[in-house]
Amino acid sequence: MADKYVVVDVETTGNSYVKGSRVMQISAVVVENGRIMDQYTSFVNPEVPIPSFIKELTGIGEEEVAKAPKFKEIAGVVHSLLEGAVFVAHNVKFDHSFLAGELEAAGLTSPIKKTLDTVELANILLPEANSYKLEELSDQMELEHITPHQADSDALATAELLLMLLEKAKSLPIETLDRLCKLSKKLNSNMLSFFESVRKEKDSLLEKLPNDLDLFRGIVLKKKEIPTKETPIRSFDYPEKPDDKIKLLQPYMEEFEPRNGQFDMMDTVHNSFCADRHAVIEAGTGIGKTIAYLLPSIYFSIAKQEKVIISTYTIQLQHQILEKEIKVLKEAIPFSFRTALIKGRKHYINMLKFEQTLMEPDPSYDETITKMKILVWLLETETGDMDELNLSSGGKLYWKRICNDGSFVDQYSDPWASHDFYLHSKSLAEHAEIIITNHSMLIADLKHQILPKSRYVVIDEAHHLEKSVRTNLGRQLDYQHIKFLLGKLGTTEKKKRFYVLEKYTAKLNATLSRHTFLVDRAIEELEAETDDLFILLSQFLKNNQSRKEKNRRAKLRVSENIRSSASWQRVMLCAERFLDFHKLISEGMDERLSLIKKMQSSLSSAELAFLEEMTGFYDEWAEIGLQVKYLLSQTIANEVIWLESDQKILANRTSIHRQPLNIDHFLAEKLFEANKSVVLTSASLTTNNTFKFFNDEIGIHSFDRIETKIASPFPYQQMVKLFIPTDLPDISATPMEEYAESIACHLIAIANAAEGRMLVLFTSHEMLRKTYELLYDSNELADFVLLGHGVSSGSRSRLVKSFQQFQKAILLGTNSFWEGIDIPGENLSCIVVVRLPFSPIDDPVTAAKLESVQASGKNPFSSYSLPEAIIQFKQGFGRLIRKKTDSGVFFVFDQRIMTTVYGKAFLRSIPSVGIEKGPLSDLIPSVEQWLKKK
Repeated sequence: MADKYVVVDVETTGNSYVKGSRVMQISAVVVENGRIMDQYTSFVNPEVPIPSFIKELTGIGEEEVAKAPKFKEIAGVVHSLLEGAVFVAHNVKFDHSFLAGELEAAGLTSPIKKTLDTVELANILLPEANSYKLEELSDQMELEHITPHQADSDALATAELLLMLLEKAKSLPIETLDRLCKLSKKLNSNMLSFFESVRKEKDSLLEKLPNDLDLFRGIVLKKKEIPTKETPIRSFDYPEKPDDKIKLLQPYMEEFEPRNGQFDMMDTVHNSFCADRHAVIEAGTGIGKTIAYLLPSIYFSIAKQEKVIISTYTIQLQHQILEKEIKVLKEAIPFSFRTALIKGRKHYINMLKFEQTLMEPDPSYDETITKMKILVWLLETETGDMDELNLSSGGKLYWKRICNDGSFVDQYSDPWASHDFYLHSKSLAEHAEIIITNHSMLIADLKHQILPKSRYVVIDEAHHLEKSVRTNLGRQLDYQHIKFLLGKLGTTEKKKRFYVLEKYTAKLNATLSRHTFLVDRAIEELEAETDDLFILLSQFLKNNQSRKEKNRRAKLRVSENIRSSASWQRVMLCAERFLDFHKLISEGMDERLSLIKKMQSSLSSAELAFLEEMTGFYDEWAEIGLQVKYLLSQTIANEVIWLESDQKILANRTSIHRQPLNIDHFLAEKLFEANKSVVLTSASLTTNNTFKFFNDEIGIHSFDRIETKIASPFPYQQMVKLFIPTDLPDISATPMEEYAESIACHLIAIANAAEGRMLVLFTSHEMLRKTYELLYDSNELADFVLLGHGVSSGSRSRLVKSFQQFQKAILLGTNSFWEGIDIPGENLSCIVVVRLPFSPIDDPVTAAKLESVQASGKNPFSSYSLPEAIIQFKQGFGRLIRKKTDSGVFFVFDQRIMTTVYGKAFLRSIPSVGIEKGPLSDLIPSVEQWLKKK
């Protein structure tokens, strides 16, 4: 390690020195010879105002800096500290830009010559970290970080992080360090010096590779094992009695409470499996449904020697089950059982392709960091699953190149076959009793068997099943994806994939029926036809859009009337030309790949890796042709086709979609007939106290089944109060802008009463955006942090994290925020539902669904629109109470909940709670009083 590192953190009044932000606190920690030697900290008078959100974030206001020195008064001290040292910071560009600016303003030249970024270093050495933010890394690494967002605490935590990363680097095998040194030459920072100094220290040591690691073809990776089946320690008879269940679980579960609802669900699942019957179980919040279906599944699987498949809605939930509930049950259950988590093959790394990319010259920055990260990760991963990695967007693009998606190289030719992660995952699944997968993988298995054979299935978050099946059976095609593939393929002149394929083919001296010139010309023509096709589609969408849709995402259902129009015929003619050129290119690729495949045994590893990648590319390319044929072909009964674009309706933002309308027959045949017992569970399956809507949608209505609704154990009457302001206009009879103004005024009053901690649920992006603008411009919420989905930058998870970070925060969300977000405790104490969550009747899928329901002789509103909205409403309500210690208030702005007959159905769908209605000014004191109980 270098003699001297100075780890710096600055707190500033904003994000940009150039735009007038200034330093208001600085701290510098001196690290020498692997130890923290000294720390210098000072507040700084920034001589500019400190914004309120900065005060709340940092806890630093005018009082702290009023008597502090100006930066020019401490510039000499800072300059001498930095001189001759490597400048280290967490996001080094930010701190460096401020210090360089402040030093220059003080008349001093910056002494900073070398920099090291702990964000970059952590990215490489902690490949599986959930986040590279300092506060979250400190939590994960258990570093002391007393006051985040204050310079002294941040600088000390960064210094400790640097030392911890140094120790991690020292633990790496020499072979891995050699590869990291080679790759770090491509980086601009001091990364090469860092790894070279660690590598030099290793020269004097005679190190032996640990037993759990394997060196193969110059890459060190963790050895793989298949768990062996152990003989049960005691009986594996299912614990029938409540006392038996308590005795089993209580010693191993923190804050365990016996819950009759959980025990009832366990028995229902076990009885369903034993009797070979299906089951539909609505399990209220707080029951502990994951343990309730896992425990009987494990006992049944071991006793009957039958595999059980557990399917969840998301990959994150798959991991949560494995890392949380399975971990508890492995300790509690008195015999061993094996679990396997399995996903689609593209989730797993292809080692042959990865090995070859390490030899490529001049990779991008993101590729270089990702390669270094993967080299470290291979020492730790037992799965080779990309979801373990925290990848940047550029890293995800690189992963597409090295994932396990091709089928060119057979196991006999692939030198990495014995280390193949995808084959290992399949082997683990074959040996496991419990297989954890996700709905997408389960549906793919229903189409073509991928998972090990099992006749017993549990489907969690089952209210998502119908939509998951429609999405997975449907198809979509967008401009960007076609252009991306064409860019990767390239003509021979562009020296991309087709050029390399042509080069390998030329070695065979074979006569080709699809000459290079023809394929090159077809690639150029297809570029032009793609532009033409999507320009026609976007113009068609624009010409058929109604005025009231102008401010939201554009969608247009392709009906029979549209198909018979002259404009659509032009689309079809263009699609035919597209398919002609696509077919010629496909034939050219297929001919060349087939010729080379015959020579597989004589190909080098580099050639095999490229051809494996090219085969995966060809499969994706062939799918494009199938999609164009399928999407633009004749309408099939029970299917809906629509065009979609952003508000501006640009060609490069336009896509075309096709989905089945009803999937009940598919699931009846492939899932319920094919399996002995399928258990479906969720917190939101009933509407009006019946499972009828859910059962009809998924096709289980004609099968023998157990149905049970298990109420939440939480005392909602003491935890939640529902408020309905009566002084809002009728949403269905009021212009959007006028309604947005009304709700903005109400939200300001509620936010002040609740002191933030408020989630506002919308059904329209347009309404959300308008309300956000009104709240922001009002200056009434200057002390609050206002976050809006689709307005504020960041993904859903990032917005939720930001919301939890601030005491006085307001989060405005649409569709995806109604469910699947978990904000327990005092971070969330108020939810506002702006409008009852009915799907827009002009949405292509909804419109087609309503027509289909009407054609079957049913009432479209009561049979489809209402029950679908009730399930969404229940999900929204469920965000408020996640634990027994939670409490809060729930507002509904939509007057229809009280003024219509169907409004009562929404109220009956949620647990019984106190309801208060009246003008908002009368409700506010009750809100404040209720929240004081928290």
